[in-house]
Amino acid sequence: MIRISQGAVRTSFGGVAVGIEQRLGDVILPLLTPFDASGEIDVPTLGGVIEYVLAHRLCDSLLTAGTTGEFYALSFKERTRLFEQTLNVVRNRVPLVAGTGAVTTRDTLRLTEQAERLGYDAVAVIAPYYSRPTQEELYEHFTAVARATRLPIIVYNIPLFTGVNVMPETLGRIAEQPNIVGVKDQAGANPVQASDYLRVAPHLAVYSGDDAMTLQVLAQGGVGVVSGGAHALGDLIREMIRRFKAGDVRGATDLHHRMMPFHRALGAGGRVNPIPAIREAFSLASGIDVGPPRRPLLPLRDEERSRLRSVLSQLERMQVGR
Repeated sequence: MIRISQGAVRTSFGGVAVGIEQRLGDVILPLLTPFDASGEIDVPTLGGVIEYVLAHRLCDSLLTAGTTGEFYALSFKERTRLFEQTLNVVRNRVPLVAGTGAVTTRDTLRLTEQAERLGYDAVAVIAPYYSRPTQEELYEHFTAVARATRLPIIVYNIPLFTGVNVMPETLGRIAEQPNIVGVKDQAGANPVQASDYLRVAPHLAVYSGDDAMTLQVLAQGGVGVVSGGAHALGDLIREMIRRFKAGDVRGATDLHHRMMPFHRALGAGGRVNPIPAIREAFSLASGIDVGPPRRPLLPLRDEERSRLRSVLSQLERMQVGR
């Protein structure tokens, strides 16, 4: 496992800042969690999913127990098991990030301790959800986690689901902890917040948490994306980012527009949560059945599935016969 010490979180090499993005790469894939017919974690299929995304080079690193992995629907024991099983399958082939955020600081600390014990490369910590903490409470929460671990931490800001936004000034205070190295932001809700984040904490790696906003975040100084859609289009997303960073803005923009129908299809039918569509997109593209999401989420309706199938077919990303 590639371990990242605090002293190596961000250094200077040839005048160019070298940070967490150099280790985790442009595309972090938040791995979906397969479930079997009884609703339990399907470990053999998990291995198949990992092998597929790695073989097709759909990402640079993996995030386990993120939103796309339905962490909120998993027990503490299930999340720990997911950490272990993912680690066993990956076997040092790509860097691994553990999603350790929880509704309480206590459980976040316990999960982060498990990730460090197992040898993960970094953790992603979501703002506590449901409790609607104040900005001072957010500061105390993230600071407590940072002081309790040696692992690099990516702050995971998704106010659409947590009900609270990590404000730029708060992030600037949190980032005084040396192992706070990046932020994943739901850019669709706050399109220019990446600029405000980099204004107060220019050393942080800013990742888009919204596939459709990746190019916009890159233009503000961001480094990449944590992409659920990468389960189907990760190579195209990586190429878009490569082109942008190489100065081929027109080429990157062309790929952005090419992928937009897919991004829109993930929210078809008025869905706010894209997880059912991401699971279906992966199954259509890979031929691997990952089972339905955990309730209350339901699989796609026929018309939603038909639209997604059509989009993937146009992108030549659908298994024949599915």
